[in-house]
Amino acid sequence: MEDRVIMDNILSVTKGACDLMMHGTIESSTTDVHSAFKSTLDDCLKMQNEIYSKMSAKGWYPSQQVEKEKITQAKQKFSGQQ
Repeated sequence: MEDRVIMDNILSVTKGACDLMMHGTIESSTTDVHSAFKSTLDDCLKMQNEIYSKMSAKGWYPSQQVEKEKITQAKQKFSGQQ
């Protein structure tokens, strides 16, 4: 299997784990459970960032720059909605 596909799968699984840990943190019923989920979430997010950085460095996860005007337009569009 191609390295890019493997890394993409690893990143997807890691994102899923982050999502699970985030919801566990939000919905935990005790301080100890909350702390355990939060600590694990922090570790997962760090791992996700490392994977993303390696993929980005290889050009496997390209990002594009958005024009400032488009950011301003999006802000204006959603600033009236709450």
